[in-house]
Amino acid sequence: MLHSRKLIYINEIARTGSIRKAAARLNVASSAINRQILALEEEMRAPLFERLPRGLRLTAAGELCIEHIREVLKNYERLEGRIRSLKMQQAGKVRIVTTVGLAAGPLPDIIARFQSEHPRVFMQLRNDAGTMTVNPVISGEVDIGLGFNIPATPGIRTLGNFDIPIGVVLPPGHHLIGSGPINLADIVQERLVLAQQGTSLRDVINLALARLDVHVEPVLETNASEMLKKLVKSGAGLTILNPLDVITECRQGELVFRPIAEPHARHQPMKLFARARAPLDSATSLFVEYLLAELAGLVEELQAKGHIAAEKPAAI
Repeated sequence: MLHSRKLIYINEIARTGSIRKAAARLNVASSAINRQILALEEEMRAPLFERLPRGLRLTAAGELCIEHIREVLKNYERLEGRIRSLKMQQAGKVRIVTTVGLAAGPLPDIIARFQSEHPRVFMQLRNDAGTMTVNPVISGEVDIGLGFNIPATPGIRTLGNFDIPIGVVLPPGHHLIGSGPINLADIVQERLVLAQQGTSLRDVINLALARLDVHVEPVLETNASEMLKKLVKSGAGLTILNPLDVITECRQGELVFRPIAEPHARHQPMKLFARARAPLDSATSLFVEYLLAELAGLVEELQAKGHIAAEKPAAI
């Protein structure tokens, strides 16, 4: 106990009005409680109780004292509750690796909402490019990974799958803005800023462009999705991304996303995964459940906007 037992004794006597009843409830000797009362009265230099034939009654000094004692005991209970919360299941650490685009896109908002509900969970978010996303999970540096075009890899188990199509990202007011899918042939004569060669996104873009009978030469390549979005906003060119990368900017009216029409349409499978033989702790399991629900909600939003074909995402 951080506080003397005498505070509990005094409080119990005030509640019951009797040393004998307080001693019985607290399972201590009446003489021990009486000694504590006398010691406190000597310390306060004032009587705290009136001794009556049928019990004890608080004096004016006792009323002031018991008000303070009960406030102290309440604060102590709150402290005990906060200490207990440190040991609750939702407390812990979650380490996640993801792509640069997702780290700069919807994930920060999802993590912020999760932590507002579970403030005792510490989050560690790092980003990697391409299939490198798998490596920190396999090595145990992080607990879970979220990325696109993740190949089947020994030692990795899938927690959830979502099929996300790539599309054209345009600035507001561009002459190609319209509704529904856009034909790639309509944008190849435009200035393009694209993901860098060798990235998983560029591989998917190249597959989509391969069906065209023209050579496509972007004016700029980068592996930074944030730069691509800024370039489109500034009017430097159009780009090709998936709708999750630009969902925040589209909500705010800063960018416009149009899916690519068949037969050039291509998808980026998005996978949430963990190490095959490493059980998730309670905090990570809690976050995985939350993240899958949030991602499913984003996919439903994109389906409603026509950015994704209306079919259910596969979550495992």
